[in-house]
Amino acid sequence: MIEGLLITPLSIIDTPGGSVFHAMKNIDLGFVGFGEAYFSEIEQNSVKAWKRHHEMTLNLIVPIGKIKFVLFDNRETKKGQFQEILLSRETYCRLTVPPMIWMGFQGLTRGNSIVLNIANLPHNPGEIDRKNINEIEFDWSI
Repeated sequence: MIEGLLITPLSIIDTPGGSVFHAMKNIDLGFVGFGEAYFSEIEQNSVKAWKRHHEMTLNLIVPIGKIKFVLFDNRETKKGQFQEILLSRETYCRLTVPPMIWMGFQGLTRGNSIVLNIANLPHNPGEIDRKNINEIEFDWSI
């Protein structure tokens, strides 16, 4: 596993009228502060890649659909290490991504999938690096 990544199992409580999906408490491992929370939508087979944050820690949860996250660590100690993680209701957990890890993701289910990010910092375009999808070699075919 890429150093600093956390995968935390979460609970879903089925209740009459609809389920409750746990996300994060301020006492959870991976919580390093609160800056903002937002939802991002991705269509089936679409890929959003590549982005890395210099300071932000991401806490990613997929309550609707299924998303493949691809993480790429090119820090000095693990140059060129990839890790793939699938998040969905069936594998309901929280993926914590530390700063300086490249990330991309792909929608895998029919219709749109939703990811929630609970970030420790508010969005700041000045602390983000971006690359075109072909700048990090990875086979996104399903």
